Amino acid sequence: MAAKILANLIVMGSGIMIRAFAQAYRQALANASKSGVAQETLQNAVRRGSKVMTEQEARQILGVAENTSWEEILQKYDKLFERNAKNGSFYLQSKVHRAKECLETVHGGKAQGTDPGTAG
Repeated sequence: MAAKILANLIVMGSGIMIRAFAQAYRQALANASKSGVAQETLQNAVRRGSKVMTEQEARQILGVAENTSWEEILQKYDKLFERNAKNGSFYLQSKVHRAKECLETVHGGKAQGTDPGTAG
């Protein structure tokens, strides 16, 4: 009989705790939206995500000068990307990739026709 009462108390108590937790969570979300914490967090995430690499930074990462040809840039990119894929870090590999993307926009049309067969 005591075990049955104890089991009922545990079940009822856990139900009460779950409802209280859910209500507290809803209240915390409401408070956060009223105070603007949610919008501030979202804006900070957007600002961090939208950091654009400068051309100078991209050239430093790939180790190329301003007068370097697009083919040489691709060779440097391939070499650094593969080196970091094998025994480097994903962070460095992504920086190398972002640097190539940045320089693609700078080189514009040159980046499109890298295959000698497509040159016309």
